[in-house]
Order: sequence, then C-alpha cells, then structure tokens
Amino acid sequence: MLPFPVAFDKMHPMKIVIPGGNGHIGQFLARAFHDDGHEVVIIARGEQEDKPWRTVLWDGKTLGEWTREIDGADVVINLAGRSVNCRYNAANRKEILDSRILSTQAVGKAIAQSSKPPATWLQMSTATIYAHRFDAPNDEETGIIGGNEDKVPDTWNFSIEVATNWEAAAQAIDTPHTRKVLLRSAIVTAPDKGGAFDTLLTLTRRGLGGQAGNGKQFVSWIHHRDFIRSLYWILQHPELSGPINLAAPNPLPNKAFMAALRQAAGVKLGLPATAWMIEIGTLLMQTESELVLKSRYVVPTRLLQSGFQFDFPEWAPAARDLVQNSDKEKDKR
Repeated sequence: MLPFPVAFDKMHPMKIVIPGGNGHIGQFLARAFHDDGHEVVIIARGEQEDKPWRTVLWDGKTLGEWTREIDGADVVINLAGRSVNCRYNAANRKEILDSRILSTQAVGKAIAQSSKPPATWLQMSTATIYAHRFDAPNDEETGIIGGNEDKVPDTWNFSIEVATNWEAAAQAIDTPHTRKVLLRSAIVTAPDKGGAFDTLLTLTRRGLGGQAGNGKQFVSWIHHRDFIRSLYWILQHPELSGPINLAAPNPLPNKAFMAALRQAAGVKLGLPATAWMIEIGTLLMQTESELVLKSRYVVPTRLLQSGFQFDFPEWAPAARDLVQNSDKEKDKR
C-alpha cells in the first residue's frame, strides 16, 4: 500500500488493538496507523511474518491472554468475522454468523472487564444492513433496515440477519467507560492485491466490466484513504457514537459505476452480464449474486453533519486514483 498523509492534526501516539486484523482491511489499517507512529496490535488466529506490529493469538470466541492487550489500550477496532465471499450453504451460514457474534461478545467482555478500558470501541458492521431500494438513500436516521423486502432471495435476508445480530451483540454489552461506534461500511476500495477493487479491475481489463443485471442497482463505496481518515475523524470527535455510515456521499447506479471504472482503466468495452448469467457465474466462483445485484443506496449523513470532508466524494476521480496506484503496486511486486 502506498503511504499517504492523514491530513488531520497529529494525534498523540495511541495503542490500537485490531481483533480480526489479518484481513484486507485490517492490513491497510495497521500499516496506516503504524506509519503514523501508533502502536498497533493485531489479534488473530494465525501469526503474521515480516510485519512491524505485533500479533497476539486468539480463537475468536474465548477470553484469554489476548485480553491483556485491550486493558490499557486507547482504541479497539473489531474487524473479526468470516468472509461473506462464499456460497451461503448451511455450514457457511453458521460460520459467518457465529464468527461475528462470538468474537464481538468476546471483545465486548474483554473491554467490560478491563481495569483501564479503552476510550473507544469501533465495531465493524456493514451497509448491507439497509434495504434493497432505489427510491431514496439510506442514512443513519431515516434509512430502512432490510429484511422485509418483497421478492428478494433468501440469501439477501440472511445478510440482514447477520448484520442486525452483529450489531445487537455489540450493543448488548455494557461498556460504560468506552464509547461504542458501529461502522456501517460500504465496499472499501483499495489498490492492493486481494481486495474488492482488485477483483473489479481484473474483470474490467479482461473485458468483463459491463453492467450487472439491469445496471440500476446502486453501488455504495468508500476510498480506502477516506475510510482511514473517517476513523481518525471519529476518534477525534467523541460526540459521535452509535451507527455511522462509512460511504462516499455520491453512490451511483452499477451501470455508471462500471462505465467510470472502464474509463479509468482505459478499457473501451465491457461485456454486460444478465441476472441469470450472474447467478451462474457466482455459482461457479462459489460466491453469491447478492454482492453484485443488491442495491446498496447509502449516504454518510452523520459524518457530513459533523464536518467531515471526503477526499474522494465522487467515483470517477476515485477510480482513476485507484487504477494508478494499483498499477504502481503491481510494478513493485
């Protein structure tokens, strides 16, 4: 990941503990915080090699030695949870749900029992919690929580079940000395290998970057730099708590989203994919069509009202930046 300025007043050095930090988002967060001079500790199921931060092991559900890292920390950012990039069969559903609920309960208990609890608990959630809709954007105050839409697949309702139970697990734990923030994140776009943007760019350069389905479904996204900047902003604004949407303020339909990505990548044509083609393709790729076809129409009202300004509020400039930095990253490999 290429370094970048945070563009906020320099914060005092913090100890930041990131349960579930071995994944894509956790890694670029750890790198950014470490580069800014903070102590970073990853809590994960496996060791990390050649990293400038420490990794402490846990099983994702049981209190143990790892809780000592939380006691006395400044910030906990809980990202733990099995990837949803899979088929939603019974076994995977149980693992997806349990991995989020049990890890969140364990982190919450560790915070609650700390003699010196962290000031802030940033708990990962998802913008998928909102309803599939086209008529109006979902924000934290007026947004419609999904799960009751007509004629949507069962897999879509499962995602809502996961999101609502995930947040409920965090809210159920009393942490009177720790501010609790639920990060309802849209797709985080970053140029490094293995993320959502890397997949989209690869498909686009292979000629498969056309619209998905009818192309009318909204895509909500956030540039990785704004994702990190928004976390700093939240940390610097203690009045912010509860659900906060982490999404750029200008979501756009899939058709326009993919057209802007093609232009940024210098690709003239992209084969469109009908809904039935996507169903077959996602089956072959062992993932779910919901990740492509659900309309995620989400806006960050609370961030904007608090004064946060996005570096990348529009998708076209964000896509150009991501393509350029993705190419630079590949040149370094």
